[in-house]
Amino acid sequence: MSNTRRKVNIIGHQNPDTDSICSAISYAWLKNKLGGATYEARRAGVPNRETAFALKYFGVEAPRLCTDISPQIKDIDIRRQPGIGEEMSVRAAWNMMRDTEIDTLCIVDDAKELLGLITVKDIANANMDLFDTGVLASANTSYRNVLETLEGEMLAGDPDARITAGRIFIGSSPEVMEDNVGPADLVLVTNRYETQMCAIDCGAGCIVVCCGAAVPRTILARAKEKGCFVITTPYDSYAAARLISTAAPVRHFMRRDDLLKFSVNTPIEDARKIMASVRHRYFPILDEKGCYCGVVSRRNLLNLHRKQVILVDHNERTQAVDGLEQAEILEIIDHHRIGSLETGSPVYFRNEPVGCTATIVWRMYGEHGITPPKQIAGLLLSAILSDTLMFRSPTSTPLDKSAAEALAAIAEVDIPSYAEQMFEAGADLTGRTAEEVFLSDFKVFSRGDVKFGVGQSSYMTARSRAAAEELVGPFLPEAIGREGLPMIFYMFTDMQNQATDLMFCGHGAENIVRDAFGVEPKDGKAVLPGVVSRKKQLIPPLMAALQAQQEHF
Repeated sequence: MSNTRRKVNIIGHQNPDTDSICSAISYAWLKNKLGGATYEARRAGVPNRETAFALKYFGVEAPRLCTDISPQIKDIDIRRQPGIGEEMSVRAAWNMMRDTEIDTLCIVDDAKELLGLITVKDIANANMDLFDTGVLASANTSYRNVLETLEGEMLAGDPDARITAGRIFIGSSPEVMEDNVGPADLVLVTNRYETQMCAIDCGAGCIVVCCGAAVPRTILARAKEKGCFVITTPYDSYAAARLISTAAPVRHFMRRDDLLKFSVNTPIEDARKIMASVRHRYFPILDEKGCYCGVVSRRNLLNLHRKQVILVDHNERTQAVDGLEQAEILEIIDHHRIGSLETGSPVYFRNEPVGCTATIVWRMYGEHGITPPKQIAGLLLSAILSDTLMFRSPTSTPLDKSAAEALAAIAEVDIPSYAEQMFEAGADLTGRTAEEVFLSDFKVFSRGDVKFGVGQSSYMTARSRAAAEELVGPFLPEAIGREGLPMIFYMFTDMQNQATDLMFCGHGAENIVRDAFGVEPKDGKAVLPGVVSRKKQLIPPLMAALQAQQEHF
């Protein structure tokens, strides 16, 4: 059975900035408004303080975290096989297996918590144990199971009672029964009056009268007097003898320990490895709440529905969440250079030379004649102000400014006042670690075989910028190892003075900075007047210097 309506994740880059998260939320709102599928904004990392301020200011919750979009069990067709109760008889379980063509059933409680499972092999083993005549008692079997299994009718006794003692015995004649029937035994008898009476007098706990034979009133009276139950069944003695032990509940035979089960969130690759190591055919699946929801087999893994995603604010593979190569990319909405990302099929790719992805999203609202609500307008505005440094960045365009002014009117905020609050929140270092500041806006780029990372933090005052440099600078050598990169560059941008202190770390990084910007670095730092944009003013010169170095060697 197929899973429910699929969801499309809209997600930005790792170590997300304000544009990445706010554009994802805003584009998801627009796509859901247009209909056609269910869209959810996701984030690939922890929101920085600037983003957190914007979300709180406009009363919007941060998207759910998503760091890996590799296929999971939820992305295949789970067989929604109902769970069974532990009191179900082995006979009923076998009938269900036959009717539904499955060889494994999962036993659950009323809350759908998995208790165990039973396979056709378990049932076969139970049926082959011909000498276990005490199985009904040891399994504490309900008489209702016996009635259901034998299609019988109880003429004397309590159907809700349980068998707690005794054996199963076939009463062929009084002579045999006198020496073998003991207290509480369940005795299968024919329509012979003396056989029925002998079983009762021998202390049987229950007699089962076969072939649908009538039971005389004197037998019923004697049975009630002796506390013996009486059941009549249409089956003959042979059939009843074969069936009776299958009245035992499945809990008596089910497997309870070391169950191989998966969550709907288990990666397919992990499940595939486990399935290959055992001979089981079906495996129980638990939902997000830990409740049983179905089973899967190896065959189900062949029918994989790859996760569907829309990427915003990036198109570089190195900046994307893990597992992207196993997902289906539907759209890319971005304002950066076209990077190294490849898709398996044509996608809707919208890339415009503006200062912010949110500007593109705002234009798409207009193209569909839709006005965003106040909260969404506020998030789009926040993203534009962040990416353009309130229109100071060289990446800023007239389109960004006109979009921001229109959004500010909808959001009912004053741009200079709001921007100052947002930037001050982002620059606040109180209680922050060097790693947190470093990762607040960090991206990985590549040129040929060389990968490098570039981070950026923007500050309204020289004092706050200097404090950040003092905190983050010593962390850069450690970041090199953690990120697995040969070189890292970090921009500490002074928005008021339109300048950047560029700190760097890694073999050859100093020469790259010297060649790219024509400056002489000192103590692992280069001062770059007029440089405020990572995308337009820093990355292109770094790329050119790296390419020249590669061509030289």
